[in-house]
Amino acid sequence: MKQTIALTFAAALFFTPAVAEDNPDAPDAEMSEGLDLMEEGARMLMRGLIDELEPTLDALRDSFQDMGPAFGTFLEQVDDLRNYQAPEFLPNGDIIMRRRPDAPIWEPEPGGAEIEL
Repeated sequence: MKQTIALTFAAALFFTPAVAEDNPDAPDAEMSEGLDLMEEGARMLMRGLIDELEPTLDALRDSFQDMGPAFGTFLEQVDDLRNYQAPEFLPNGDIIMRRRPDAPIWEPEPGGAEIEL
């Protein structure tokens, strides 16, 4: 990705005309042409970045759609994430979120989901 950005930037600089010209009669036209070329270079850069990131964004959107219901269930089982310590990752792949000792006592809402231990 860094190579794509560098190549696009180099191409934009290469195709941009020099602003300091000997002809004082048409500096505005040359400046306008230079700005147009810079704008086109920026468009090319953005198109390239979007094309490169599109598969990653599609995969991320799909994973969020799969994770949505499970995340909602998780949020029903905790009150405030600030009341928990940092997660611990065990060697077997389990993740433990311990409640802070100074956290207030939490009582789930009646009729809420039961916590499976």
